[in-house]
Amino acid sequence: MPGENLSRDEARERAALLSVDGYEVSLDVRSAVGAAQGEGPRTFRSVTTIRFRCNEPGASSFADLIAPSVTAVSLNGRDLDPSEVFDGSRIALEDLAADNELVVDAQCAYSRTGEGLHRFVDPEDGEVYLYTQYEPADSRRVFANFEQPDLKAPFRFEVRAPEEWTVWSNGAGERADGVWRFAETKPISTYITCVVAGPYHYVTDSYERVLEDGTRLEIPLGALCRKGLAPHFDADDVFLITKQGLDFFHDHFDYPYPFGKYDQAFVPEYNLGAMENPGMVTFREEYIFRGKVTRASYEGRANTILHEMAHMWFGDLVTMEWWDDLWLKESFADFMGAFANVGATRFKDAWITFANRRKAWAYRADQLPSTHPITADIRDLEDAKLNFDGITYAKGASALKQLVAYVGQDAFLEGARRYFKRHAYGNTRLGDLLSVLEETSGRDMAAWSRSWLQTAGVNSLTPQVLLSAAGTVDELAVVQEAAESHPELRPHRVAVGLYRRTAEGALERYARAEVDVEGPRTVVAELAGAQAPELVLVNDDDLTYCKTRFDATSLATLREHLGALTDPLARALCWSALWNMTRDALLPARDFAALVLRFAGRESDIGVLQMLHAWTGSALVHYAAPDWRETGGRLLAEGALRELRDAAPGSEQQLAWARFFASVASEEGDLALLRGLLDGTEKIDGLDVDQELRWVFLAPLAAHGVADEAVLATELARDDTASGKRHQVRCLASRPSEVVKAQAWAQVVESDKLSNALVEATIAGFAQPSQRELLAPYTEKYFAAIERVWAERSIQIGMDVVRGLFPSLRDSRETLDATDAWLAAHEGAAPALRRLVLEARDDLARALRAQACDGSSGGR
Repeated sequence: MPGENLSRDEARERAALLSVDGYEVSLDVRSAVGAAQGEGPRTFRSVTTIRFRCNEPGASSFADLIAPSVTAVSLNGRDLDPSEVFDGSRIALEDLAADNELVVDAQCAYSRTGEGLHRFVDPEDGEVYLYTQYEPADSRRVFANFEQPDLKAPFRFEVRAPEEWTVWSNGAGERADGVWRFAETKPISTYITCVVAGPYHYVTDSYERVLEDGTRLEIPLGALCRKGLAPHFDADDVFLITKQGLDFFHDHFDYPYPFGKYDQAFVPEYNLGAMENPGMVTFREEYIFRGKVTRASYEGRANTILHEMAHMWFGDLVTMEWWDDLWLKESFADFMGAFANVGATRFKDAWITFANRRKAWAYRADQLPSTHPITADIRDLEDAKLNFDGITYAKGASALKQLVAYVGQDAFLEGARRYFKRHAYGNTRLGDLLSVLEETSGRDMAAWSRSWLQTAGVNSLTPQVLLSAAGTVDELAVVQEAAESHPELRPHRVAVGLYRRTAEGALERYARAEVDVEGPRTVVAELAGAQAPELVLVNDDDLTYCKTRFDATSLATLREHLGALTDPLARALCWSALWNMTRDALLPARDFAALVLRFAGRESDIGVLQMLHAWTGSALVHYAAPDWRETGGRLLAEGALRELRDAAPGSEQQLAWARFFASVASEEGDLALLRGLLDGTEKIDGLDVDQELRWVFLAPLAAHGVADEAVLATELARDDTASGKRHQVRCLASRPSEVVKAQAWAQVVESDKLSNALVEATIAGFAQPSQRELLAPYTEKYFAAIERVWAERSIQIGMDVVRGLFPSLRDSRETLDATDAWLAAHEGAAPALRRLVLEARDDLARALRAQACDGSSGGR
């Protein structure tokens, strides 16, 4: 990996020297089918012509290419010796002219890691499917280029593929004389070019709109997936959300969609949620649901569709200059996903999901030692890869939500409109956006930017309530705190809500005030004289990004009456605050679990319920005192089964509780029930045990040694698909056996034969909470292996291994000491690798603090 890195300084120097006029890329992927070509990776031919200018004739530079071999290189008609100019990741370019033409003929490798041109063989029918994934810098694995976002250019692609295949790219394509040729793109960055090829199932539709000037805009729509998933593909709903999103963004952005067609490909073994390639968006195929899922899954898919669509403007039309300003696309897209979901689709509660799920991701990331400002310091490509994180996405989106409250929605959207028109097909930095927002809002954006975009860390807001002798509010203040490591106290526009129970027992808001919180303590004068509250919610309506705390009266009220809160957003915010308190060792894990068991059955928002299940599982595994885990697991299983049986037959709640029950089942009776539900000897009214739910039930049976290899092979025969194979691999690795663990470890750490999806599945199965002692030998092995893995494997697989195999279940002081010893002995290790280990160490230290809190709680 180090030889493939590119620094910010190198990119700036090259951008100052070169400008690119256009690319012509010719790929021959007919080698994707048939027998392999012998030893070494399976390869395809890639011929690239780049026309570019150099403003200092005679200067030197380089092009990027990662390939097993280069056949020929020509610069301005001069044939260069590939062995002299190509080092495996760069092509040296000497004595450049004012106008240059570079031609590179290479043999590039198909990928099995989801980076570059990924090749997938469907086990169901043997068909081969290809797709590309490049962000941040993997297009160089497919064609020679200048791999940085600010060297934009038009692209022309042509692809030779097997006769029976269809090929797609960013532009519209036609096949003639056995070659697919695609229309030239607008100027775009290398990382958002795209090729998808294979016998995909393809469905079409179209979008039409009359623009304000009277012209008619027509956008051809397409949606595709593997043939094996076609029976499950609800393309009509994908097109519905797509059309609603296009309407919404045209209404608000006043800039017509600029990239012609709009295809959306759902592809196998995808590392990301989705990628915003203009004209050809790619998604992970898990967004095609093979079994029954809840409304939250459809909302999540809609959010992703809209997130990627927002990128057509924020990211594709206008692109950040370097990865420092990654937030200029990802924060906006994350915000716009929820904003458009609420404004255009059936998912009107998307801000609840944002508050409960997306912000949880941000709060965790912002408390890690690797936290960074939203505008980050990205030194190189490895830094960039790791900064696709909760800060860049969800904290950035939260800051934009706060910005909308600060400047007003109209000024915010008008700023976006001016930004698009001013910088179309160009590259920008932070100041370019702030300048248009200053124009439209009349506000000084510099101070806001310094506090929100250029500092790290999350503030905590706690209410202080003083009551008068008459029982009314004498003074209500908001106290703001920050971590010592990141002491910035930000300005917050917040709503403070006061709640009391009604005569019918409902906990409802009776007073609200919006206030600008500044500094360590802010008095909310508007609420003086109000009736004494039972609950004070200091970030009501979720206007800002903060950790919400409670005063003693409010916390006592939630312990007894959380389920009586009638407003679903307020409930979600309270749950989020309680979870943050659990993670911060301020609330015992068993108390959080008790609150979930007592009140989650009343939760109407299915996404919140599923998030509570995930949090409670984490609380039991990581934050509960070790001597309470067995008791806690039994209580959670009993409670989950009770809620499962009480839920309305066939309801989303029933499905959610069934999945949660399986995740915590460990005792013989619970496992016997799962076996009975699988073989049909047990029934729960309304619960349809479809294929996906069968695998959910098999997972704990495998982890507890009830489902052996033969049982899992039988299940795979029943579901002999790519999805089934992933499930089976995960279950195989989860079995409680020293031999199984050794085999799984070797397959992931010592071999590179598994694809990215099967690496992910094996890692997911390897570490089971019920097998902590069985995993003991792997702490030392982990620290002995990770530097070699990082050096030898792709960055994606390196990240998966380092994160996924960290011995977090060996949660003891000894593991913490072993981590510190590795960090002390490897100060010169790759910074990105050290960051991953530091993050895992922080999670472990947090878990130990929470366990101490839970253990000293007195068994509440």
